[in-house]
Amino acid sequence: MISIIGVMVGTAALIVVLSVFNGFDGVIKSMYNSFDPDLKITPSIGKVFSLSNEEVVKARTHPAIFDIAESLEENALLKYDDQQYIATVKGVSKNFVDITGVDTMMVVGDFILENKNQPYAVVGQGVAYFLSLSLNYINPIVIYVPKREATLSMSPEAAFNRNYIFPSGVFGIQQEFDTKYIIVPIDYARSLFNYENEVSALELKINPDFNIENVQNELIDVLGESYQVKNRYQQHEAFYKIMKSEKLYIFLILTFILIIASFNIIGSLTMLIIDKKDDIATFRSLGADLKTIQQIFLMEGWMITFVGAVIGLIFGWFICWLQITFEFVRLGGAGSFIIDAYPVKLIWSDFVMVFITVIAIGYLAAWYPVRYITKRYVIQELDQI
Repeated sequence: MISIIGVMVGTAALIVVLSVFNGFDGVIKSMYNSFDPDLKITPSIGKVFSLSNEEVVKARTHPAIFDIAESLEENALLKYDDQQYIATVKGVSKNFVDITGVDTMMVVGDFILENKNQPYAVVGQGVAYFLSLSLNYINPIVIYVPKREATLSMSPEAAFNRNYIFPSGVFGIQQEFDTKYIIVPIDYARSLFNYENEVSALELKINPDFNIENVQNELIDVLGESYQVKNRYQQHEAFYKIMKSEKLYIFLILTFILIIASFNIIGSLTMLIIDKKDDIATFRSLGADLKTIQQIFLMEGWMITFVGAVIGLIFGWFICWLQITFEFVRLGGAGSFIIDAYPVKLIWSDFVMVFITVIAIGYLAAWYPVRYITKRYVIQELDQI
């Protein structure tokens, strides 16, 4: 029973920790997805490309594209009252909110980029913090951008384009976005950056009836090597690789703990074999060979592992269900996070992987005492008698 409890606790811990990690992974991905499009077309060389390019015009007519948003990005110096901060000014077309879900992540104000021909800016929460920004519609944000074709001048101001814009809202998605972006209308950005119809990227929303990977490959063939077509994973490839690595390391660490717990099986079977010397002698007298005796104790070890694994999976699922339903384990610092309780997401492939891992560990844990102890310490002793 002690061995079964050890296996059960280790199995349940694996399920619970992996499910909580899946929950956090899902929350973070949902935040990224609220800002990132399904596919994003960017130039391979340089920062911008023209919408009139033949391959771009052809790509925009792909039947799988549900909607397209244009964006133009450039680093700029922001000034608000006495505060200054360097951020990325992202000019977007009016349908940007249809491509992403950034309008659902507003912290203060509304996602308004234009009203009565007046441009407005939506600012990241981190940018707003560093600028000590308030939505009073009295003090505008002053944006300074180096002129693309500036010549040497004795006056520093002559080397910069400057314009004003009032903030209409503040969004809060994830620190990487919140401390980097200020979103403005794309016409305002083109005027500020001295561009005509150029864009930094085309952000695509793909029709759900089409496979995104297939559409991506088709667009790559149409656009050629001069452009990059990235899906959501590739837009933050380093981040997603880190997330996968972290989950793998967590699994390995907990598996190592489970291996240590499996020593209970080794101890139990060792004591059982020693305790059953007389029964083994009886079986030997009845004609049982070494292999038959080993199979008896090996089956005992497998039963311990199997029962512990099954109960552990059920117990782990039950704990996760309680957290999903009642959220009894909550995050500290009320109001500081976008979620109130630890997120949990059950993935059945994790259950299969954990079960196979536990059974494999249990098999090895049972095989050692059965293979060596019965042969070296029991059978040899009985043979001498």
